[in-house]
Amino acid sequence: MTSRLPQTVRSDARDNRARILDAARAVFGEEGLRAPMREVARHAGVGPATLYRHFPAKQALIAETFAEQRRACHAAVRDALTDPDPWHGFRSLIERICELHAHSRGFADAFMTAFPEAIDFAADQEQTLRAVGELARRAQETGQLRPGFVVDDLILMLMAHRGLQDTPRTARVTASRRFAAYVIEAFRAAPEKGAPTPLPPAPRLLVTDSPSTP
Repeated sequence: MTSRLPQTVRSDARDNRARILDAARAVFGEEGLRAPMREVARHAGVGPATLYRHFPAKQALIAETFAEQRRACHAAVRDALTDPDPWHGFRSLIERICELHAHSRGFADAFMTAFPEAIDFAADQEQTLRAVGELARRAQETGQLRPGFVVDDLILMLMAHRGLQDTPRTARVTASRRFAAYVIEAFRAAPEKGAPTPLPPAPRLLVTDSPSTP
């Protein structure tokens, strides 16, 4: 019995850690990074002491929670830079970034604001902006991206895109894809020849008088 105790403890610890991360994805994803750690613990069904034993600082929990999204962001940058068609790579990067941000308010917050001491997320943002700058240069050389585009335009786009976080979750991704499609057309140097590709029907967005209304 005694020899089996450490294995049981390790198993319980792994289960608790997994529950905490699942809870953090749900809580931060919907409420953003301002959500308190105690809310994550409550959602996970563990005590605060258990949460802090696994993640002594909120920064560590956030970094682990969004590890998958960060890997997806790195992949999007890599794929865009290696795309033989610069304009296609530029468009794809914008679409994939918007998709990642639409799925999680917390990841959008971490990427855009670089919460205190979030060195890793700041590096992610810098890497993405460098990629956009390089892709923009190449796409402008092909004549497909308008000459006036600058990297700061991407920041403005993502700031506007964050407004979609207030839409219902069921409509958010569809709205994000429409938003990205319109922005890409605005960045295009000349209207696309032929009939434009139809966009999916616009979702009906619910508007309430008070953001705090459940």
